[in-house]
Amino acid sequence: MINQTKIKQLNIGDDVDHFLLVNKYDFKTTKAGKEFLDLMLSDDSGIINAKIWDGFEPLKPKLKNGMVLKIKGVVTEFMGAPQIKTSTFRISVENDGVSAKDFLPKSERPLSEMLNELYQRIDFIQNPFLKDLLKLVFEKNKLNQYQNAPAGKAWHHAYIHGLLEHTLEIVKICDLMCDIHKILDRDLLITGAILHDFGKTEELEFENNFDYTDKGKLLGHIVIAAIEIDKQCAKISEFPDELKNKLIHLVLSHQGKLEFATPVEPKFIEAIVLYHADELSAKTNAYKSAVINDANSGSDWTRYLPLAGTSLLIPGELKKK
Repeated sequence: MINQTKIKQLNIGDDVDHFLLVNKYDFKTTKAGKEFLDLMLSDDSGIINAKIWDGFEPLKPKLKNGMVLKIKGVVTEFMGAPQIKTSTFRISVENDGVSAKDFLPKSERPLSEMLNELYQRIDFIQNPFLKDLLKLVFEKNKLNQYQNAPAGKAWHHAYIHGLLEHTLEIVKICDLMCDIHKILDRDLLITGAILHDFGKTEELEFENNFDYTDKGKLLGHIVIAAIEIDKQCAKISEFPDELKNKLIHLVLSHQGKLEFATPVEPKFIEAIVLYHADELSAKTNAYKSAVINDANSGSDWTRYLPLAGTSLLIPGELKKK
């Protein structure tokens, strides 16, 4: 990838001469009726807004999410957030030696380390039906999708390998709860934790940009995972119906509340644990990302986070770094 300053390291007043990935674009109109191009651009460290006021007409038929633009301009501030005031721009070409994948953020955890941890967790499962199911689900092609997928488009673990990282965090939380509460069915809960977001491998597109697939929009990751579990259970001789139903319930209920788009609310203890483990992992990661992204803003607080409903205090040590 081209050697350039990361978005998260840019300060107000810095010059920009960067290749950046188009995350989102919109043609808007000012109060005076003048059309302009509003862009959300990213690299593997963060996202920044940019405005193009003139000369963007040739881009109109060509512009799409996931393409790389060469942007020149300066970092300004708008409503407390950095923004690029663009002077020149163009679509990248093959000779630039860049691709969309160069700009997608990735987990800081080594992939090999996380895969080894996943294999160990599966090997630790004692229930033969659940172990066979996991081996069927994670056949080669599906494992490749699973290990590369983000856990979300933007809110939490929104980077390559993010789904695997998120899953392993939840497994650890669930495992700890099993140590504390012996009544919990460890094999069932851990299997549910491993499979709860499996549907995101088909819900999300993550080759050139993070976005929802048509299937993801129509079905959602919860339903996709439930269908996959039911299909693979059918291949295992005498797979107990009660076990299958409990496992599918873990997936269906893991978002906890009907208003959070979960089809059913948790109906047994393992489902309650999985829901809260998922919440803890997701929100901790999302809030951590928010304070890191705004650490150089010059403020003690992050910008207002709509999904959190508040601004967050930025740790002093983080600002020093």
